[in-house]
Amino acid sequence: MTVHLRRRSSRGFTLVELLIVMAIIGILAALATAGYRMVRVRGAEAAAITAMGAVNQAQFAFSQTCGNQRYSPTLAGLGVKHPVSGQAFLSPDMTADPATKSGYVFVMEGTAVLDAPPTCNGLPPVTSYKLTADPTHPGTTGIRFFGTNADRVLYVDTATFAGNMPERGAPGHGTEVK
Repeated sequence: MTVHLRRRSSRGFTLVELLIVMAIIGILAALATAGYRMVRVRGAEAAAITAMGAVNQAQFAFSQTCGNQRYSPTLAGLGVKHPVSGQAFLSPDMTADPATKSGYVFVMEGTAVLDAPPTCNGLPPVTSYKLTADPTHPGTTGIRFFGTNADRVLYVDTATFAGNMPERGAPGHGTEVK
């Protein structure tokens, strides 16, 4: 007696195999999306740190060459060209009040000097300043908040510095960015 075994033809994938492959692809896509979002957030935060450093450098150059040891009252003031060199102190993408760049909103304030002569570009100077950077959409464009002032030290925290960043000295919260 001969027993004939039937062979199963292998013409393709079964439904279960296709579902397993689709589940694996879905998991990989979810991981990639989460990773991509974190990379975007970190990139926006790095751009905010760089922009705040650029404003600090621009304010220092302004005070040394144009402000008679005082600072520009606004970000737009740092975009005004120096009458001798013809160069602005800050790039045009940061010369709005407030300025929005890379998912962050930058706001600068300062204490006006009432009896001081105007700066070389005609602006009324300030004795000191404070600059804050908040994400435009917290959690999406950035997780951390940044602040700096006339001391040119950059601070970071998970809470905003708006309204509580002093014009000189350390704020009441946050840590120094090293």
